[in-house]
Amino acid sequence: MRLVWKLLRSHISVSQLAGFFLANLCGMVIVLLSIQFYNDVLPVFAGGDSFLKKDYLIVSKKVSTLGSFVGKSRTFSERDKEEIEAQPFTKGVGAFTPSQYKVSAGVGMEQVGLQMSTAMFFESVPDKYVDVNLDKWHFTPGEETIPIIIPRNYLNLYNFGFAQSRSLPQLSEGVMGMINLEIRISGRGMRDTFKGNIVGFSDRLNTILVPESFMNWANQTYAAGEVKEPSRLIVEVNNPADDRIARFFKDKGYETEDDKMDAGKTTWFLKLIVGIVMAVGLVISALSFYILMLSIFLLLQKNSTKLENLLLVGYSPTKVALPYQFLTVGLNAVVLLLAVGLVWLLRSSYLDKLQNLLPGLEGGMLWPMLVIGFLLFVLVSVFNVLAVRRKINGLIKK
Repeated sequence: MRLVWKLLRSHISVSQLAGFFLANLCGMVIVLLSIQFYNDVLPVFAGGDSFLKKDYLIVSKKVSTLGSFVGKSRTFSERDKEEIEAQPFTKGVGAFTPSQYKVSAGVGMEQVGLQMSTAMFFESVPDKYVDVNLDKWHFTPGEETIPIIIPRNYLNLYNFGFAQSRSLPQLSEGVMGMINLEIRISGRGMRDTFKGNIVGFSDRLNTILVPESFMNWANQTYAAGEVKEPSRLIVEVNNPADDRIARFFKDKGYETEDDKMDAGKTTWFLKLIVGIVMAVGLVISALSFYILMLSIFLLLQKNSTKLENLLLVGYSPTKVALPYQFLTVGLNAVVLLLAVGLVWLLRSSYLDKLQNLLPGLEGGMLWPMLVIGFLLFVLVSVFNVLAVRRKINGLIKK
């Protein structure tokens, strides 16, 4: 074994190994940094609402001046829904069900002697489109509490407008979740009071959502129960960036709320850019792998006569190949550790800047980057080990 190590040290090319090391380190850092950056930045574009599942579009019909004068319908018929469902980009279609009764809500702050009340409205969507804990998102006739999801800009209007003008305390989302609203519902000569519990906030919907079970019961109880055509649909799509969606909606005079398709396109372009950068990193890593194997093969070629003699005097191919294999695996391990360290430092740098721009950004998890880095290390090392062993076996056949 010592003889093989001595041969390896005496003929090793430091410049070639340094070239491999730097190229492999560069490629590994590019790949791992691309993965981590994607995980950190993706929530900015695709986070959306915590309660609303991804890849859903809120669709309504455009309001035109002429249409308003001639009384053009802005609701969706069953035929409209079936046409949307038949499109290749559609996975499912749900309807917004509006309340057909009068609703008002109030909240009191005894500490400051303030009582607020306002008229409002409810809408609901099928439960499968809502991504909250279903233990909280349900209603059974006889219960006094109604789960509610409200637009986040309602809270912003209160905190940065009403509260400041009246010298009232600002409220966080967590505090709002602990406040019970007083909901008053009336219709068909009946008037009842419920407690409203806010379980989520929406950045995309300018509406107040309640469970579908409550909406169906309330429309039957406080209204005539007449089924009305929805004015908005929630459409599940395969890819919000699909060009066919924009063309179809434009032809039909439909529009989407809150630029979800633009966010989808941004996410799609982010994936494309990260994919291209990762491909460049993998190409660099592949080239460095080629450089390393070329260096090892040149070493083996220089020492081929001596290695053949060692094999003839009884050294096993495993012992002869082991120093070369150890060298390649060791270099790959050092590259992985340094690459992870560099990615950690670079991530700390850009994450601080992103958090200054987006205070709510927390960053993604590190384990996907670590797992992929380890898999790349194992893959490259296995190829190195097998290639060296094959070369040594070739000497035996000679």
